[in-house]
Amino acid sequence: MKKAAADKISAHTENIGAGGICVILSQGLDRFSDVELILILNDKQPPIDCEARVVWTVKRSEPAGQALNQVDTGIEFVNLKEKDKLRIEKVVKKCLREQNSRVNT
Repeated sequence: MKKAAADKISAHTENIGAGGICVILSQGLDRFSDVELILILNDKQPPIDCEARVVWTVKRSEPAGQALNQVDTGIEFVNLKEKDKLRIEKVVKKCLREQNSRVNT
């Protein structure tokens, strides 16, 4: 079951690959629940709209004296179009190259 439009959640992306994404959420989602993702990649192309499924959740530990309510959430892409998969792979490779060039300079 997909979340209703009123249940939109913006998230910080922890990491992404061709198979799925890990995001930091302020609220937990039920494992194995179906969600709709709209991925905005840093490649000046339209967002990718795809179906996905929550496969794991882990509540972040709270540093002493801080009250955090954050949940790392692993989401698997479902029926991702091949062209979108290739696009994600290209963006990830570009980011890794840029990161490595900053480290090596």
